Amino acid sequence: MGWLYDLSRMLFPVTCEVCGDALVEGEKVVCMSCDMRMPRCDFHLRPSDELSMRFAAAKISKVAALFPYIRKNEFARLIQKAKYNNRPDIGRLLGEKFSRELLPGGFFSGIDMLMPVPMHFWKQARRGYNQAYEIARGVSNVTSIPIADNLVATRSHVTQTRKSAGDRLASDAAGKLKVCYPDELEGRHILLIDDVITTGATMFACADVLRQAVPSVSLSALALAATRFRS
Repeated sequence: MGWLYDLSRMLFPVTCEVCGDALVEGEKVVCMSCDMRMPRCDFHLRPSDELSMRFAAAKISKVAALFPYIRKNEFARLIQKAKYNNRPDIGRLLGEKFSRELLPGGFFSGIDMLMPVPMHFWKQARRGYNQAYEIARGVSNVTSIPIADNLVATRSHVTQTRKSAGDRLASDAAGKLKVCYPDELEGRHILLIDDVITTGATMFACADVLRQAVPSVSLSALALAATRFRS
């Protein structure tokens, strides 16, 4: 009932995660004003873009990100809250939002499975959730594409912000990932999902491990945000 909804919002206001203003009915995570101000990435529309070309060179056919990630930008707080503030709902709802934006353009056409970048068991236990999985849940809610759990992290990794792209790729791929039940992935088109693409090394490491285990697999990538990487 509308009046109950209005009353609950008056007593327990839900606010925009960017500007702090109260959300109205139909708004989730960000208000309409902030949504309109949010800069959009359009890698999926510009195959000649630097990031798209690098992913294409790694045989990742499509790449999409919702907005550019600039560490101290007000929109970057969405990623930070989803990751560190015990707010898995932010990733899930932004995953739904981005999927609705991508759906009319056919980005999900031909994709068979969603595969969130895995998190090591103990790290996930400490955080309580894997933010990449929550984003995948949001995508699945809109597209009905199933989420696969065939890629697992066998060892945790340390922060790698000071490493080069090449060092990150080598470090990520060095025995930290494993493909379970590779026969389930034969001939499938998998959409790798993460919260942020920085150098691309994490996605490339996942792609490399998947291709070694299942040469017939096809891959694409999606994230909520992306930075301009440096090689």
